[in-house]
Amino acid sequence: MEETEASLLHQFPLLLPQNRAKTVYEGFITAQGRDFHLKILLPEDLQLKNARLLCSWKLRTILCGYHQIIQQRMKHSPDLMSFMMELKMVLEVALKNKQEIHALPPPPQFYSSLIEEIGILGWDKLVYVDSCFSTIKLKAEDASGREHLITLKLKAKYPAESPDCFVDFPVSFSVSWTPKSSIISIHSQFLAALESLKTFWDVMDEIDEKTWVLEPEKPTRCATARRIAVVVKPLGIKLSRNIHLWDPENTLLQNLKDVLEIDFPARAILEKSDFSMDCGICYAYQLDGAIPDQVCDYSQCGQPFHQICLYEWLRGLQTSRQSFNILFGECPYCSKPITLKMSGRKP
Repeated sequence: MEETEASLLHQFPLLLPQNRAKTVYEGFITAQGRDFHLKILLPEDLQLKNARLLCSWKLRTILCGYHQIIQQRMKHSPDLMSFMMELKMVLEVALKNKQEIHALPPPPQFYSSLIEEIGILGWDKLVYVDSCFSTIKLKAEDASGREHLITLKLKAKYPAESPDCFVDFPVSFSVSWTPKSSIISIHSQFLAALESLKTFWDVMDEIDEKTWVLEPEKPTRCATARRIAVVVKPLGIKLSRNIHLWDPENTLLQNLKDVLEIDFPARAILEKSDFSMDCGICYAYQLDGAIPDQVCDYSQCGQPFHQICLYEWLRGLQTSRQSFNILFGECPYCSKPITLKMSGRKP
């Protein structure tokens, strides 16, 4: 087993395990001097036949048409090292075939029709086009004046073949396409999708403008959650008494303020450090996307920890004990009793 892992590290140094059980691998596979991002999820028994392969859109595009071959190789590979070698061979073949296909330029009608379509749509809507007219970026404004971009990856058989569309949306965006369709019809569908999401973005923009957003630091249009700072009134009324205060005519923030009796402090008067405390074990705020969500109950301590960090700490103490899914031990900071309730799986 160790020899196989060493070979994997030697052959694919950019693919590394992300947890102790080595059920999650993430990194890059290199082919023809190019790196492609991927992630492999293995079951607890590490059997490749039940594994999942997650690819970046670039890698997924290149491997389009090879899915059955890859699934077959994954099903019959004895270990991850063997599968990665098989995957690299398939990727090399796919890259070579695509290079041969793209070596033949599209007919002149391809370019003339695209230029005509862009002219009808309006050149002011065009943000970017590459020299081969294979990548086109268009812009559009929603009813609130927000500007959005859509990236089109055109194929050599356009318009017989639908382009790949990429947008910064919180939901999936798919286009209705026929051989008679054009980028004009895609832009129209793009505008319709923008209108359907207007209310959602209005709410998120109000949150971003009027509250102190702790996470994400730079929200994108596809982000559906915010972690914000709030100030709770000391003598707040219970939620059950205030639920009648919810007014559909008010904004989300105003309703939250009325019902929960909380205030939203402005960004200018706060420091992020007031609300973002580092883990008391690893001294980091984020760890694999997780934030410190376990807190010492002792009132004079209150130190936060990442769940995985606290789990490893308590597991290493001889004085710790476990009852079902709860670990009992001592706080790393104040040595007072602390408990950790674990989920179905270990952190």
